Amino acid sequence: MEDAGFGEAAVSEQSWVPVQVEDSEFLAKAWFGNTQYRVLLSDLNCVWEEEMQADAIGDRAQELNKRLRASVQAFSSHLRRVVQPRLSGQPGHQDGVEAHLSLLRHDDRLTVRLKSELAGVPFHWEFRLRPAPINVVCKQLVRPLLAITQVLQRQVQELTGLLVRKDAEILDYKENGAVLTRGRLLTDVFDEDRYRQNFFSQTLPQVRAVQESVCFSPELQELYAAVSSQGGRRKRRRSSSTHDTHEQDATPAQTPATGHNTHTQREGASGPGCQSGSDQSLTPSLEVQNPEEPGSQGASGEPQKAECEQTVPQMPVPVDRPAPRPKKKKAVGLFR
Repeated sequence: MEDAGFGEAAVSEQSWVPVQVEDSEFLAKAWFGNTQYRVLLSDLNCVWEEEMQADAIGDRAQELNKRLRASVQAFSSHLRRVVQPRLSGQPGHQDGVEAHLSLLRHDDRLTVRLKSELAGVPFHWEFRLRPAPINVVCKQLVRPLLAITQVLQRQVQELTGLLVRKDAEILDYKENGAVLTRGRLLTDVFDEDRYRQNFFSQTLPQVRAVQESVCFSPELQELYAAVSSQGGRRKRRRSSSTHDTHEQDATPAQTPATGHNTHTQREGASGPGCQSGSDQSLTPSLEVQNPEEPGSQGASGEPQKAECEQTVPQMPVPVDRPAPRPKKKKAVGLFR
């Protein structure tokens, strides 16, 4: 069975995509795994969702296709191949498979019916969506949109500061005798207060005219995915750090086995590939055992030496040859 937490994270990091089912426009999120799926639809008046596990998928498939026998993985794979592209804003005919979606509204529920073919046999499916709880609406729609507004506001502030610096740079050029050769490039000095007033009086009415349309531009989809993925990374990092803390608390402290082994490792610390004596005193000594033998002692009963002493032998230094003197480095100046 798949991990439900992975499915939750995958849905949260997806952006809302505008889709059309018959004559109705929706914003959709959809994730299909090997044995489960989750679908969310919204017309900005309500948010519907459905989450199905392996047993429920098998039962509904047998309910709607009484003469069709297949595994749950086959049903899920077919839904992922046929429905997921449609709920991702892609056109209908995917991989040569024709699929038709129809819509049925009753009370506060929403049913999306699918007609397609599976292995040459007619295949029917129904997504029976119910109104999503308030916490799901806030998590999947409200909080990400609030985060997007904060990101956009910060972007506006940075661009405003950039325009002010550009105007100061242009003024410096003019004071030093620079002349604009193309008059069509001439711009007025940026005034933030005047720009805000013009935006509220001229641009804002145009935005209000499209409030009723279900629209999510590609730029907003990309920004939504980026903001949601950052939130998911922080949650995963926080959970992993908590898990590591629990593991460290549950792991017993390691102590040296015998005083002889500790002394042996300290003597070999001066060789290549070993730690210094100060590091050895701060960290507990670890015995290197042969994986073929259960214990750390050899056949003679003597403790084995550290791995660094076995694999990195110390090179002999000739006694008669004097130690080479270090060469003096030439001072390199600015001029040669």
